[in-house]
Amino acid sequence: MHRPVLVREVLAAMALTPGMIAIDGTVGAGGHAAKMAAAVGPTGRVIGVDRDPLMLRHAAAALESFPWATVHQASHSELRAALDEAGVDRADAALLDLGLSSDQLADDSRGFGFRVGDGRGGGPLDLRFDVRQGRPAAELLADDDETELTRILTEYGEHPRSAAIAAEIVRRRASRPIRTAVELADLVEQVAPAGSGSHPATRIFQALRIAVNDELGHVERTLADALPAVLKPGGRAAILTFHSLEDRLVKQAFVEANGWRPTAKKPTTATPSEVRLNPRARSAKLRAATRITA
Repeated sequence: MHRPVLVREVLAAMALTPGMIAIDGTVGAGGHAAKMAAAVGPTGRVIGVDRDPLMLRHAAAALESFPWATVHQASHSELRAALDEAGVDRADAALLDLGLSSDQLADDSRGFGFRVGDGRGGGPLDLRFDVRQGRPAAELLADDDETELTRILTEYGEHPRSAAIAAEIVRRRASRPIRTAVELADLVEQVAPAGSGSHPATRIFQALRIAVNDELGHVERTLADALPAVLKPGGRAAILTFHSLEDRLVKQAFVEANGWRPTAKKPTTATPSEVRLNPRARSAKLRAATRITA
């Protein structure tokens, strides 16, 4: 079951009160959105947005008790269009949770999760949130040259053995292209054997997921254009990141020169007790800012 992270901290950062209009730009399974809907009450509105139709189904079920909350299929970089669809002009607060949901990790049909050795992860290596857009990860691995594969794995995964993994992908695909999540995980484990901590393929899957979904591009467009276009002056934005690439973009964007006033100098992180209950919270960082210009 998906458990949202830093819930109390997120709600405090958004400063929600009854009657407010709030956006959850990565509604996921609806965990945060349900808490937001309870906070704004029936006189308010919650607009949930997600690129992944699977997550929208989970969110709709989680929000069934809150008829003032609606869900819309779109990227957070397309918030203006989502609010137009919902009949809303500007919002008082917005949340982005940029992490991967445990419900997505459990979805073998697109290869988000991999379980080496237990028979799972045999589905296609797709990794797209919206399968109507972009190309699947298996196609990227089959077509991109070794230099480009190395760049993707290094830049988006920050894996120390990116070059060796890219070289092995190119060598193997000459006889048999990589088509499933478990095939890729096996390859990575052979090139970069597991040590302590997470599986050695975790960062490789992160890199490919970022690449096929243009995740950083969407974050950049959201910060520069989408959030300023939909938040009222004085509105709050709260963003949860789970790796340094996203956190860096948020930190660089949330400055007064860009029309934002950060609510704190340093990001908020999970307490040890929350990490024990929800290991996903370990890498979470919450940054929040107030919109100071129209």
